Amino acid sequence: MTRVEETGFDNIFWVQFEGKRHLGTKNLTPGRTYYGERTVRENTVEYRLWDPYRSKLSAAIHKGLNYVPIKKGSYVLYLGASTGTTTSHVSDIVENGIVFGVEVSARVAREFVERVVKYRNNIIPIVSDARYPQNYNVVFTAVDVLYSDIAQPDATDITIDNARSYLKRGGYLVLVVKARSIDPIMSVPEIIDTEADKLKDAGFRILQIINIAPFDREHGFILSQF
Repeated sequence: MTRVEETGFDNIFWVQFEGKRHLGTKNLTPGRTYYGERTVRENTVEYRLWDPYRSKLSAAIHKGLNYVPIKKGSYVLYLGASTGTTTSHVSDIVENGIVFGVEVSARVAREFVERVVKYRNNIIPIVSDARYPQNYNVVFTAVDVLYSDIAQPDATDITIDNARSYLKRGGYLVLVVKARSIDPIMSVPEIIDTEADKLKDAGFRILQIINIAPFDREHGFILSQF
């Protein structure tokens, strides 16, 4: 038996399925999936189950994220879109909003476009290096949320530069801290705290820091406000 319950976050649901509770989003493209995720139906609505081992945002919600700033109608700048696993769920959530998905690798970006973007009219792909936000010619407005999931030693600095270029004052920044891309020796909690301090020094208010283990032991998740 399938049972769907509200999470308290826009367009994100708890789906009780086969005796387990999963996160899910309403599929904007019923009948189509993007990374092998399962789908279930309740009445006439199809939900895509959202794997916390494949998505840091899903993992953070499972680990007690207090607030998800991505909502219906949101404009989101997503750094590190990759092949579109999490981006596809963000697309479900924003519905009539827009996701600007930045990916530096042309090869990966082609897969992102072929696998996800071509089936969804609320995602605008940007093949560009996030170090140069001035090159995003298609970002035509300030965004409500900046979501950053990039693997660079200076990822936090890159993210801050993007926020200063595109994030609304009062908007939200989500930083996925890829610890081993930043420092191969320091402990993961120390790295996360160090990156949070960089955000504070840049004028961001830290709202929540989450260790997303056991879903991923090498990454942290920081929610902040500009």
